[in-house]
Amino acid sequence: MALLDWINDAAGPVVKGRGVVLRPPRTSDYEHWAALRQESYAYLQPWEPLWPEDDLTRAAFRRRLGIYQREMDAGNAWPLFILGERDRALVGAITLSNIRRGVAETGTLGYWIGQRFAGRGLATAAVTAMVGYAFDSLHLHRIEAACVPSNTGSRRVLEKSGFELEGKARAYLKINGGWADHLLFGCVNDGAARGG
Repeated sequence: MALLDWINDAAGPVVKGRGVVLRPPRTSDYEHWAALRQESYAYLQPWEPLWPEDDLTRAAFRRRLGIYQREMDAGNAWPLFILGERDRALVGAITLSNIRRGVAETGTLGYWIGQRFAGRGLATAAVTAMVGYAFDSLHLHRIEAACVPSNTGSRRVLEKSGFELEGKARAYLKINGGWADHLLFGCVNDGAARGG
């Protein structure tokens, strides 16, 4: 586990990957988060659900943090911010959600990267780190992810991080105001070494 380690603190896990640190969002992140989302709006919107009108307000951010904390307390989701390892600048976010236990032991992965940080390998590093955390610490057996077929960047990130294309789902998620087909990916914990 040379390139990946984690610690748990009162707020949740801190996961270290190759060039990135993943940690739970904090109230003090609001201004950096809102600025990064706003400047990346045109870049992100084609791949995301429509943003509520108040999405970037401080009040909405506080509500978001409350939901995140309840999800983490229940063990249902791990929403983490992606920071650059050197400068700790916010570059995006990643969430492992819909965690199901019992016969499934699975979760769903989603992430975003601010436009000015795209193409630097940070998304791949974050996804790889989250996969390691999900398998080695949360002991999940499988992680699922999906992307719009035209999102070739996201597809490359998933494939570089150990995900395999498993199929296509029609009208899978409502993206940018309309139901969109998605490519479905899966990554199974087969015990093989991961490193990214």
